[in-house]
Amino acid sequence: MRSMQFDEYGAPLKEFTYENPQPKGKEVLVRIEACGVCHSDIHLHEGHFDMGGGNKADVTRGRKLPFTLGHEIVGEVAAVGPDVTTAKVGDKRIVYPWIGCMECDVCKGGNTQLCATPRNLGVQVDGGYSDHVMCPDEQFLYDYGDVPTGLAATYACSGITAYGALMKVREAAERGGYVGIIGAGGVGMAGLMIAKAVFKAKTVVFDIDPAKLEAAKAAGADHVFDPSDGATRKEVMKLTGGGLPGAVDFVGSDKTATFGVMNLGPSGVLAIVGLFGGAMTIPVPLFAFKNITVRGSMVGSPAEMAELMDLVKAGKVPPLPVKERPLDAAWDTLEDLRAGKIVGRVVLTP
Repeated sequence: MRSMQFDEYGAPLKEFTYENPQPKGKEVLVRIEACGVCHSDIHLHEGHFDMGGGNKADVTRGRKLPFTLGHEIVGEVAAVGPDVTTAKVGDKRIVYPWIGCMECDVCKGGNTQLCATPRNLGVQVDGGYSDHVMCPDEQFLYDYGDVPTGLAATYACSGITAYGALMKVREAAERGGYVGIIGAGGVGMAGLMIAKAVFKAKTVVFDIDPAKLEAAKAAGADHVFDPSDGATRKEVMKLTGGGLPGAVDFVGSDKTATFGVMNLGPSGVLAIVGLFGGAMTIPVPLFAFKNITVRGSMVGSPAEMAELMDLVKAGKVPPLPVKERPLDAAWDTLEDLRAGKIVGRVVLTP
């Protein structure tokens, strides 16, 4: 097994080789065909998340180094454990990476992505910057039909993260006729594709990068704005008749979250899913005066993953722009993403 790993936080990725692991119980060994590179990989590689005010959340505990990043994984079943009943060698599958302990009430309630003792692939457990990965249970494998392999990988995070967040604002957005998408990076563009497929609302995309706004327009966004332009808020209020009824912050910085709150209309709902970091200060009376809701969203549940893949396989979700690079380019790709040079999604192909 060949993996691109880091053996020190912040250090460049380098190649390590191991014997292929043998699956036990319900485990399934997957030969990886593509793995997406996600912005959260940067935070995990750095070992912390920015909590604002100079505070950082340490995410190094419990992770053994060297470690393999990557949670947007698609591949072919290479071997199965003795207790596996449905997965078969040769099956082409997306690997849902947001896996919990499977014993707590949260997991038993169908929300493994919210487990307090997670085993997320590429986060707590070695992930997809490799040519093989071990999935702990066949229930986390999803068929992707005739979808191109590289694109299929993105649904394990970009897709399910966008879908899960959008479902939290859907009712408000459709009631008011508009949904705001803050940030047109990889996950934001996935959000645009999904919103166009399932929402009865016009899409309003915000980004400070002209190239990303152009990409959003080309992908079918109804309206695009630069949030750093002083005239934007006035234009949004005029367009929507008083503010966005629903919006998702795909960046998750202090600036974008504040922007999202300040551009909500009466009874508006903002879901924050991005993890860029920081801390914001919002006038507390604003929540009561405008009856607004600000909530978080952590990827999406296994059930939502199944819903998303039904839409994808039915051809209802326009494809996200995807570029492929070899596995050896993992470090350069991570650096390009850190520098904001990537539009859409890059997937690594072993």
